[in-house]
Amino acid sequence: MNQAIEKQILAQGMSLDQAKAQITHFEDGFPFLPIVSPATIGNGIKQLSENELNEIQKAYSKKTKKLEVLKFVPASGAASRMFKDLFSFLDSEGDLTKSPFTEKFIINIRKFAFYEDLDKALSAKGSSIKKAINDKEYKLIVSTLLEENGLAYGILPKGLLKFHRYEHESRTPIFEHFIEGLHYAKGKNNIVRLHFTVSPEHEERFRAEVNEIKQKLEALHNVSFQITYSQQKKSTDTIAVNMDNTPFMEDNDEVLFRPAGHGALLENLNEVDADLIFVKNIDNVVPDKIKETTTLYKIGLGGLLLSIQDQVFKSLESLENDFEDDTISNAISLLDNEFGIKLPKHFEELPNKEKGKFLFQKLNKPIRVCGMVKNTGEPGGGPFWVKEEDGIQSLQIAETAQINMQDPKLRLLVQQSTHFNPVDLVCATKDYKGKKFDLLQFRDMKTGFITEKSKSGRDLKALELPGLWNGAMAGWNTIFVEVPLITFNPVKTVNDLLREEHQ
Repeated sequence: MNQAIEKQILAQGMSLDQAKAQITHFEDGFPFLPIVSPATIGNGIKQLSENELNEIQKAYSKKTKKLEVLKFVPASGAASRMFKDLFSFLDSEGDLTKSPFTEKFIINIRKFAFYEDLDKALSAKGSSIKKAINDKEYKLIVSTLLEENGLAYGILPKGLLKFHRYEHESRTPIFEHFIEGLHYAKGKNNIVRLHFTVSPEHEERFRAEVNEIKQKLEALHNVSFQITYSQQKKSTDTIAVNMDNTPFMEDNDEVLFRPAGHGALLENLNEVDADLIFVKNIDNVVPDKIKETTTLYKIGLGGLLLSIQDQVFKSLESLENDFEDDTISNAISLLDNEFGIKLPKHFEELPNKEKGKFLFQKLNKPIRVCGMVKNTGEPGGGPFWVKEEDGIQSLQIAETAQINMQDPKLRLLVQQSTHFNPVDLVCATKDYKGKKFDLLQFRDMKTGFITEKSKSGRDLKALELPGLWNGAMAGWNTIFVEVPLITFNPVKTVNDLLREEHQ
């Protein structure tokens, strides 16, 4: 790399070593994940009985009254992908019969929570939804929804779109996350803590929406909301390269850096300070009528984590100075029963002191409890047993792109997978002395992704960092728990809002 390129890399907040490492990834690719088998019920995935859920629920509020509980909501992505089909319709001749997606949208337009806002925006243009439909001006309706001279839904983040209609109000996903927070994320001093990752261009509107909701709900529910924000760091962007793996230069001789996927948010998560952290995507929210099950299982996941964390902390305190057989066997049982970790063959040959050190290292990690839903064909990663370099098998969330699907044996293992990852996590990121872990030390940098893109008509290769719930948490102690499918209701397209769960 020449000096001009090096200067731009440093100005990005990236070290030259990081840039060189990224280019090496482009050159060599990433190794496939050595999966051993899918995690299934009784073999890596726990089921919580009704009794267990009830017991956890009773203990949960007592415990969380002494803790700082936080909801961490990745919310910086634009909603443009939600409207991909509608944007395509705008580029077409406008024949509704040739766009089944748009036809469904228009036929059901009254069912959307933004219907009244859209009608008002059309009124400002001298029309209305009824008139535009009668005149077959479907493009006018769609453009008013998406473009800046209307509701601008095509350029706003999902968090600011109206998702659900109620008798006296319509709610955005931000609003629904506030309501969820009231149900299971109330902690010390009666405070509900929410953290949103936002993009700089939308932060002002985001804050305005949040402040309005905050004032309304604090007065109504006699609680305090503590809201914090962060932005995806520029320094986490990755360098883009040409197809020959040289840095991709834009027309103005600037090196192209691209956002590195949700794995970049590990740095944001690393900076929040809380005892219990729920991670949930901005678009996975439901109306009040079906929140009860979500709340029950959120408390179930959080309560289970707190219970297991208590056992881990006691074991770590004992392992600090005590290498007696009972201390060793208790730690082994904990690793096996709660995290499913089977120790390597050479472990039994070690003296007790070495065993104690090994067990201490394996237990002294961040913990995550991940909800898993039955696989119904939705895209996304799944729970697998993976072989680590030291011979231990651990539980990981693996994307299909991380698995060698050309290998018939591995392809069969993927087909045998029964569950997938709905991004439903509860995390504990402090050690047994109350000190925050450096989460960057527990990611597996060999688990990124390379994708092919284009810019200004030229092909390029882009690099994504290890995914937030994939390689970014590979070194955590992990527990998978089955949760009902009703708790997973993402909105990937605008017409998903027509599903019964969102009406």
